[in-house]
Amino acid sequence: MTENRGKNMHDFCTKIFPYCRSLTGEGVRQTLNEIKSDLEDFDSSIKFDIINVPSGTQVFDWTVPKEWKINAGYIEDDKGNHIVDFKNSNLHIVGYSTPIDKWVNLEELLKHIYTQPEQPNVIPYVTSYYKERFGFCMSENLKNSLKEGNYHMYIDSELFEGVLNYAECIVPGRTEKEVFFSTYICHPSMANNECSGPAVQLELIKYISKLVDRKYTYRFVFVPETIGSLAYLSTNDNLDHMKKCMVAGFNLSCVGDDRNYSIIETRYADTLADKALHNILKFHIDNYKVYDFLLAGSDEKQYGSPFIELPVVGFCRTKYGEFPEYHTSADDLENVVTPSGLQGAYEVLIKLVRALEYNAYYKINVLGVPQLGKRGLYPTVSQKGNYGTVKPMIDTIRYLDGKNDIFDISNRINVSTDVVIDIIDKLKEKDLVRV
Repeated sequence: MTENRGKNMHDFCTKIFPYCRSLTGEGVRQTLNEIKSDLEDFDSSIKFDIINVPSGTQVFDWTVPKEWKINAGYIEDDKGNHIVDFKNSNLHIVGYSTPIDKWVNLEELLKHIYTQPEQPNVIPYVTSYYKERFGFCMSENLKNSLKEGNYHMYIDSELFEGVLNYAECIVPGRTEKEVFFSTYICHPSMANNECSGPAVQLELIKYISKLVDRKYTYRFVFVPETIGSLAYLSTNDNLDHMKKCMVAGFNLSCVGDDRNYSIIETRYADTLADKALHNILKFHIDNYKVYDFLLAGSDEKQYGSPFIELPVVGFCRTKYGEFPEYHTSADDLENVVTPSGLQGAYEVLIKLVRALEYNAYYKINVLGVPQLGKRGLYPTVSQKGNYGTVKPMIDTIRYLDGKNDIFDISNRINVSTDVVIDIIDKLKEKDLVRV
């Protein structure tokens, strides 16, 4: 049985939830340092590298933006009351807001306020990364309660030539062939659409680091969404290496709720990553959701874009944009992200890793049907009803022709890869199978 790590992951989400993350800045560094510290406490031999990419660096068609720092921000009425305040919620300030210190009337103030009218009780998450502006976010109900008068708009922030940070962790295996996992670290206080991905990926690193005799090398990255993945791909020959070595990749996003499971397929849905994740979800999850590449909105769209074309699928519980709390203050650690939700995502990934580690095109070692009875693999008394107990083994053997991997066999005979793996192990013990 998979160890229950749901509470550990939820505790980690709680720790990093308050940090004011953005594309750049101290909140990103705080988050990466928390991950690094947690890994060092678990196993100091795990290498976790935090990389700096200077502002102005060209990354394919994009340019790394200036670093953003914010110290304070609020709207104050003429009686000194703070209508909204950054220290109460970092969602109250539009991401990458430029500084402002100005008294205005209500009409002018409203030009700089963002709400989510169809959800009148929530604070929306709003950013302006690549065009300089400032703004404030609040609930629609609060906006509608504002009365005529003068208001002080104040944001203490700065944009300067700094760095973008991402992190990489490589867990080596027997071969240079790689399985890739990516998640992002650029959203402020939202639980599913930020904290869940890093928390689950952190626990996955711990699990994989303790696997004995790993076949694959595992590459993990924690990046600011879009610009971070592009920066990663465009530097240090990473793209050429990944094109050569990657067998399957998975982008983790919104993996902490209890509602559903989702896959976002690659452009043509024809990679090992597609086949593997579909298979695991098919046999372990009821009614999971499938989205094609046209609905890719996270970093899987960067990894799968033309001429990059890495075999990376998206994995979510409920897909980003498909749950009502998405990109709002309602995406919290009580009603959205739960220990059991995180645990469910983790268990899917553990099954996925186990299946990939075992995956190969196996061949039976004898001509004709092997005699299983003399090897203790088949009842020696033939009676109606006995056959059903060994049918999965018989069916597996029928496809051990070197043309089917374990996912193909699992799909053809309609049993999970867990069952196929156990059968392969039994056949290996009897020297009946080879790769």
